Amino acid sequence: MTAGSHVQEDRTGSIYVAPSLPAALDALADYGTAGAPFAGGTWIMRAPIRHEPLRPHYVAIGKIPELSAIRIGKDAIEFGAAVTHAALAAALSRLPEFGVLATAAGSSANPAIRAMATIGGNLSALDFYAADCLPALLCLDAAVEIASQGECERMSLIDFLKRRSTLSPGRLLTRIIVPRTERRTAHARLPLRKSGDYPVAIVSLSVNVDAASRVQAVRIAVGSVEQAPRRWGRLEAALLGGVLDPPRIADIAAELAGEFTGRDSVEAPAWYRVSVLPTLVRRAAATALGN
Repeated sequence: MTAGSHVQEDRTGSIYVAPSLPAALDALADYGTAGAPFAGGTWIMRAPIRHEPLRPHYVAIGKIPELSAIRIGKDAIEFGAAVTHAALAAALSRLPEFGVLATAAGSSANPAIRAMATIGGNLSALDFYAADCLPALLCLDAAVEIASQGECERMSLIDFLKRRSTLSPGRLLTRIIVPRTERRTAHARLPLRKSGDYPVAIVSLSVNVDAASRVQAVRIAVGSVEQAPRRWGRLEAALLGGVLDPPRIADIAAELAGEFTGRDSVEAPAWYRVSVLPTLVRRAAATALGN
């Protein structure tokens, strides 16, 4: 291991605190399938509750400067995978075009979790179906960077979601890139009553309208309803050229909601997740219009 790092032993194995990104990538490559990155740890720490085995080795990446950096540029914002939800929400609070992402990061789970949970973990957890930031980033046309020893690859978030379960050991999500453009955005979620519970359904919206409030471009993403978040392409197509009128688009959403196959869980039945989508679409549209 690299000088300046250390390995902590516990009952489950070892935690290597990586001092740099190359050191982290080296360690992940060495460990192979026996290792995994550890940032905020909010998902990993609850693995026993989900009856999932812990890995023998973890590589702690939270102290790597570039993975905790946020850069707000003229054409894009970029932030490291170890940026917490709370830090991202604070950094974007005065950027209206990123309101959807600031709301997603700032309303997920509860304050204690937001202070620890990272965006990279939110994107990478395969069995976490209610991630708030995923639909928000999908509607913003985000891209990600994946690094391994001596290699760095950029891909769209859509491609990453398709490939994340098959990425070889030793590869690490390091950065998220979101283009800047003039748009109105909103994030609508229906939480359960218990504090800290995950949302029943999520709708994230990014839209461009003309002076008459006619839709020139629109991206809508749905999360927590199915096992993976996705864009709602048919609803997007139906709204183009029309007036962004919240009751109207809720009616259209109700007609198209049958294309979703909701997921059953102890928190909510499948039919209920689908049934609330028109209401969330209406709420998102009203927020985007400033109503």
